[in-house]
Amino acid sequence: MAETQNPVPILTINDYPGMRVVRVIGPVYGTGVRSRSIVGNFLGTVRAIFGGKQEGYRKMIAQTRDDALAQLAEHARSLGANAVLGMRFDSGEFDAGQGQAMNEVTAYGTAVVVSG
Repeated sequence: MAETQNPVPILTINDYPGMRVVRVIGPVYGTGVRSRSIVGNFLGTVRAIFGGKQEGYRKMIAQTRDDALAQLAEHARSLGANAVLGMRFDSGEFDAGQGQAMNEVTAYGTAVVVSG
């Protein structure tokens, strides 16, 4: 897998301690979209009625976030970057029809080339 051979550090801060930014490439992003199954949505609705943790939804959001980060790293790598600075998340939900909610997470930041 290219990601493990050539990892792209993704930092939420605007600099990379111990490294020098030698080139700013520009904005990059990655988006993940997921939905739960009909059974998962039903169980989530039942749990919402009685309160408590929504473990299924939490797991889905974590997987969606991981998808977005993987796509962000791939986008940066495809442009020749070796790091992403100032990464942020944006998320939302939208109706895919027939009562099926989709969870969307976008990760975005600035692709850079750094040197030690």
